[in-house]
Amino acid sequence: STMRRRKTTDSLNSSTDPSEEKEKLRLKQEVGLISGVSLIAGTMIGSGIFMSPEWVLHHMGSPASSLLIWAACGLLAMFGALSYAELGSIIKESGGEYIYILRIFGSFPAFIFAYTSVILVRPAGLAAVCLSFAEYAVAPFYPGCSSPQVVVKCTAAACILLLTIINCLNVRLATSVMNVFTAAKLLALLVIVVGGLVLLAKGHTQSFQNPFQNTAASIGAVGVAFYQGLWSYDGWNNLNYVTEELKKPEVTLPRAVMIAIPLVTCLYLLVNVSYLAAMTPTEVLSSGAVAVTWGDKVLGSWSWLISLSVALSTFGSSNGTFFSGGRVCYIAAREGHMPDILSMAHVRCLTPSPALLFTSAMSLIMIVSGSFTSIVNFFSFIAWFFYGMTISGLLYLKIKKPELPRSYKVPIIIPIVVLMAAVYLVLAPIIDQPQIEILYIVLFIFSGVVLYFPLVRFKCHPRFLQRITLHLQLLLEVAPTTRDAN
Repeated sequence: STMRRRKTTDSLNSSTDPSEEKEKLRLKQEVGLISGVSLIAGTMIGSGIFMSPEWVLHHMGSPASSLLIWAACGLLAMFGALSYAELGSIIKESGGEYIYILRIFGSFPAFIFAYTSVILVRPAGLAAVCLSFAEYAVAPFYPGCSSPQVVVKCTAAACILLLTIINCLNVRLATSVMNVFTAAKLLALLVIVVGGLVLLAKGHTQSFQNPFQNTAASIGAVGVAFYQGLWSYDGWNNLNYVTEELKKPEVTLPRAVMIAIPLVTCLYLLVNVSYLAAMTPTEVLSSGAVAVTWGDKVLGSWSWLISLSVALSTFGSSNGTFFSGGRVCYIAAREGHMPDILSMAHVRCLTPSPALLFTSAMSLIMIVSGSFTSIVNFFSFIAWFFYGMTISGLLYLKIKKPELPRSYKVPIIIPIVVLMAAVYLVLAPIIDQPQIEILYIVLFIFSGVVLYFPLVRFKCHPRFLQRITLHLQLLLEVAPTTRDAN
């Protein structure tokens, strides 16, 4: 049988009676090193590198300072990912920040993270990336004018539905899609890099004369520029969401991080150099989509390749976001912080299909409503708040519990740097430009506090929910799962 089963006993009761043992499903370990690198790099390389450079340059004011921001963002992502690799070697469970916060700080903060991430952050991020894909996918059909919003939204919805089918059918199919699209987007970036090197060889260096001229030095400007750059690096932590599905996670996790993030950082720097070789800083700032403008100037009649590349890139990125985002929902349900049905897996496909369907539904609601823009703008604010909490958990384990077995250790200065950066990135927008949306986020988190005590702490579950769960099990052909033996 292709279905992998194993017998488990309830660790809390420690029963040795075989009659009390239950057979449960578990997800397959099908993500190897290549797929791991593809998941990280494929999610990181989305629409950001094709759109964000002009905004980083806008806030920093000079080409050299903007390149320093891109390098610093890559270094911060690398430090964060290495810190997460040590956490993954200590807590060998899927779920990323959620499972680390749960095991270190307890149930309440973990529920708040899961509630915020599953209901708001992940679906909003997925909806934003799919809308970006849709904009580029339909643009060739509406030359010279903006695309109708109805067409864009329908295309984005179709993208989410296609991703749902792919990810529900087979883990291997989903990782294969990631591998193919990652290769395609790396090829597209290489085209831009080679084009830039050719231009530099021909003497197009006007953007690099007096490279630090007009540099902005304010703390607020640097913070906003970091947000723009870090949006392009988001996804550096995605492999920690699928730890239980990794082959040899103690080896694969740190190796994939050490390959993927330096690769992406180098490509981002070279692509920015290429943009500045083809265009002056003023032209970059006036460009609506810097990669498309670069294609028009350098590739001429072949410039359509760039639009196609951006569409492929954003589709691949949305697949990685969907793949890992569904796992957060699945793991939170398995730990009792979400409805039981979301913790189950398909009995034949061995994929967390209910969690994936729920993530898909939430993303579709955000696309249809169109009211998620202000929330997405604060994606980094929420994300770095929880990154900071997770990193502080690692520092606690390193100081208070150094005896815990771990196959990989990161020098303590690295998580300290990441924690300082997280504190800065959370506080900077509040101090520099306080906005009403931050209050909305606080109110949303408070609504999670209200739900936690009756539903999780005191387990007040109406009986009709059990009947609904049973009917959904039969309809979706799913069964309870158990965590990996690791």
